[in-house]
Amino acid sequence: MKKLIVFLSIIAFTGCATVDQQTGEQNPNKTGKGAGIGAIAGAVLGAAVSSKSDRGRGAVTGAVLGAAVGGGVGHYMDKQEKELREKLKDSGVQVNRQGNDLNLIMPGNITFAVGKSDIRSDFYSVLNSVAQALKQYDQTTVRISGFTDSTGPLSFNQRLSEERANSVRTYLLAQGVASERIDSAGYGPANPIASNASEDGRQANRRVEIKLIPIQQ
Repeated sequence: MKKLIVFLSIIAFTGCATVDQQTGEQNPNKTGKGAGIGAIAGAVLGAAVSSKSDRGRGAVTGAVLGAAVGGGVGHYMDKQEKELREKLKDSGVQVNRQGNDLNLIMPGNITFAVGKSDIRSDFYSVLNSVAQALKQYDQTTVRISGFTDSTGPLSFNQRLSEERANSVRTYLLAQGVASERIDSAGYGPANPIASNASEDGRQANRRVEIKLIPIQQ
């Protein structure tokens, strides 16, 4: 059993490297990692629910099933990530990957006018591309979060962040994304990604993020 876990751990943290189409950097293969991690979880669970004499066989069976599930989710998100990177290239939207979650970071300066929650008309085409990908890959939940910088009254920033997140949600719904998949929330100046001491940092913090989470998780 211990040897099996060690072997699967090696699979989970190795694998082919893929080239990030946006940055040109090499990233670990998420499908292989997903399969390895799923295999480890399946092996542990399979052994735990099996009798003492059958723990080895239970671990192997669990590992096979776990690898299939983990690898399937990873492959699905690999394809969605590739699609989004191609559609959003040069749009100003960042596509970040954390495990099997995808996070789209939309800077406020290209999405909204200062202090407003109405989406800029020149950003419609970008959101249309996002909506197309969401409809094509419908096995994800969509979490929309609005953020502001720390300047101005907290109550105003909180309300503005909520309204901006809801504006993006409303737009995606109008493009045909299912309502039960999407939720939105505003967090005001919480969770800054840069220092609010500089204009560049404040601009980075004024943003909307769309997190895509696979339903299979």
